[in-house]
Amino acid sequence: MKITKEKMLEKKGYRLHILPSKKYKTINIVAKFKSDLKKDWMTKRALLPMVLQKATQNHSSPRQLQSALENLYGTILSSDGTKKGENHVISFRMEVANEAYLNDQTPLLEEALHLLHDVLFNPKTENGAFDEKIFNREKQTLEQKITSIKDDKMSYANMRLIDNMCKEEPYSYHVHGYPEDLEKLTAADLYEYYQTFITTDLLDVYVIGDFDESETERLMDKYFTREQSSNDTNITQNSTTPNIDESQEIIEQDELNQGKLHLGFRTHTTFGDEDYYALQIFNGLFGGFPSSKLFMNVREKHSLAYYAASRFESHKGLLLVFSGIAPNDYDQAKTIILEQVEAMRKGEFSEEEVEQTKELVINQLLETMDSAQGLIEILYHQVLSGHMIEAEELVNNIRYVSKQEVIDMAAKIELDTIYFLTSKEGGAQ
Repeated sequence: MKITKEKMLEKKGYRLHILPSKKYKTINIVAKFKSDLKKDWMTKRALLPMVLQKATQNHSSPRQLQSALENLYGTILSSDGTKKGENHVISFRMEVANEAYLNDQTPLLEEALHLLHDVLFNPKTENGAFDEKIFNREKQTLEQKITSIKDDKMSYANMRLIDNMCKEEPYSYHVHGYPEDLEKLTAADLYEYYQTFITTDLLDVYVIGDFDESETERLMDKYFTREQSSNDTNITQNSTTPNIDESQEIIEQDELNQGKLHLGFRTHTTFGDEDYYALQIFNGLFGGFPSSKLFMNVREKHSLAYYAASRFESHKGLLLVFSGIAPNDYDQAKTIILEQVEAMRKGEFSEEEVEQTKELVINQLLETMDSAQGLIEILYHQVLSGHMIEAEELVNNIRYVSKQEVIDMAAKIELDTIYFLTSKEGGAQ
């Protein structure tokens, strides 16, 4: 598979990533705003993209803005905020039809960039505040989102695991913010924060598709150049990892039928580290695929879990295990999960399983890179880690992982927190 080569350029107030490719019939533009994690900011940063993508000074209602997008051959605009290690990233994504494939001569890319610039730099305001009606509607939507986490017991258990595991670390801050902060937030408060955000967040802009490079670079400069308070585009908030004297066990009760047993481990490895690729294979063997130890032993062999899987956080050095169990099976399920970690440390897996897992991980990676948005996410991992590597090299580094390297990775992994959300009548009281 031929993977698009990235051209990265330092610009005034932003960094431009150009990825020319004839593979896609659309052009994707992604603007990523990065800041460190601060509790005071979390609610504002959760609400801000929701408000920004609803109206601008030139398109003063959600209906008008949506109509403008539809008039650009159904251009799609979306946004979100997420934690990446101890950085917070707000992304705005735009997918626009390639004008080269259109019958008319509409300068579609420029019109789409003009609209995106409007959304980011020219939001609808009145008297030094965001539009009150839009602000209140989006505030209510965010409030519902925060409330709904409690109803999704798997998400809630994961949040409570991180609350306890990372309680002294910025990573514990809630990505959707806090109801008490949201309640007192005003349209003027949010606009005041927006003015800081738009000038101080580190901005990376990606454009991928079939286009004229020099003309596209000119357009990007026209719409993304900004006066920035900080000129250092390489600031990355490094993750903190506390020493673990002993693991903690936390049991909480709620109204539920299925217990949620979640475990948090420290991997002491993040994206950019030499043994990061061994971590990918470790996770695949341990709990990342249906052929993994967790799935086969906890779910299939012992029929203890409705689901059992693991994933890792690339920029924070965490490995998280999720399982749904009957409340009375807590002790047995916990024991068997920890036995699978020990089996990994002892190398109780074959060379053939290692090779099969490598293929699964590589196929997953290639599938992600096959989409424009997926490729941008992988390339942005490198910006966050400060470790630049060609996409082909990512694949080759996975191929080179040995069984011994996976065993060495298993030896590094430390249990930090066991969290069990159980029923009020359930086991492990």
